[in-house]
Amino acid sequence: MGICYGKSAKCAHASSNQLMETTSSLSNKRQDSSSPSKKSVSLSFNKTVVAPEGEISVSNTLRAFSYHDLKNAAKNFRSDSLLGEGGFGWVYKAWLDENSLAASRPGSGISVAIKKLKTGSCQGHREWLTEVNYLGQLHHQNLVKLIGYCVESDNRLLVYEFMSKGSLENHLFRRGVQPIPWATRVHIATDVARGISFLHNLDSNVIYRDLKASNILLDSDFNAKLSDFGYARAGPTGDRTHVSTRVVGTKGYAAPEYVATGRLTTKSDVYSFGVVLLELLSGRRALGDERAGGVDEETLVDWAKPLLGDKRVLRIMDTRMGGQYPKKEAQAVASLAYQCLDFDPKLRPSMLDVVGKLEQIPLAKNVSRTLQVKQEHNGKTRTKSSR
Repeated sequence: MGICYGKSAKCAHASSNQLMETTSSLSNKRQDSSSPSKKSVSLSFNKTVVAPEGEISVSNTLRAFSYHDLKNAAKNFRSDSLLGEGGFGWVYKAWLDENSLAASRPGSGISVAIKKLKTGSCQGHREWLTEVNYLGQLHHQNLVKLIGYCVESDNRLLVYEFMSKGSLENHLFRRGVQPIPWATRVHIATDVARGISFLHNLDSNVIYRDLKASNILLDSDFNAKLSDFGYARAGPTGDRTHVSTRVVGTKGYAAPEYVATGRLTTKSDVYSFGVVLLELLSGRRALGDERAGGVDEETLVDWAKPLLGDKRVLRIMDTRMGGQYPKKEAQAVASLAYQCLDFDPKLRPSMLDVVGKLEQIPLAKNVSRTLQVKQEHNGKTRTKSSR
């Protein structure tokens, strides 16, 4: 069993994953597949996904783009359109006509992010197809929207909505970036929890498997959405307690029992969410943060977990917030992180329970209400938020 860990991506939309062992399926039934031709690929969309009413829209209407159109939209993939680079390949900003989705002049139409697979990259066609199949079916406010795809010859591209604030990783760890206020951190955590809970409560539950700060994207209002579904896969069904896989993901985020045994459950995602909560609380990276002991291989969990269970928890708080956070609420979030990081996966809460606990925090309610008012008024009425 190989352990395949990816490094953090350099940009918002760039994937940092490495090759995974199988193509995930949303169906409860195993489907036969064959190796795709380099010149033609048949994309199939499974309509067996079931979720709570009003939360999902299953669609097989993704736009099939030509390589020529996407190349024009991204200004020939020039460096001045480049947003970043990750394990999957390059990500470019591009512009499309709002109605026809044809290439448009920069600054006109709608902005999108185009992810272009590197030839011979650590992520390959299987991960590309997994992402198309999942995000082609799953529509939720906390999942990034996939607009379309391109497959011509050796070219593999994906077209997403553009997330103007980039990744959570950049806002937490990049130097010179304005620190995120407490209320916004709680709001981001709640959005992420809702996205994961949505996946876990599908009829054929989906395990995200690579939850980390670089895969959490933020829009102009700091609403958070999950991206990069190349490692997602269907969870256990029926009497099965887990699915067995080759270990993939990112060191520092992966659940210890999954790393040790390859046994994957929804509680593996819960552990990763606990790590993200720690990053939001502390402003420190999951692995190798020099402020967390100065030891490259010491994880954030190793450093912070001993402080989470008592009054010393305030020692882990991000000093860039200048103490501007309610102490009781910080302790409540830290306590939730502690539960998510329990060594015994059976003792970790479900993501549905996590959402419930985060929604009880007054600041999360206030921020969500403010954003809802702004959205209802379509930007015509500006309201003050606590950010």
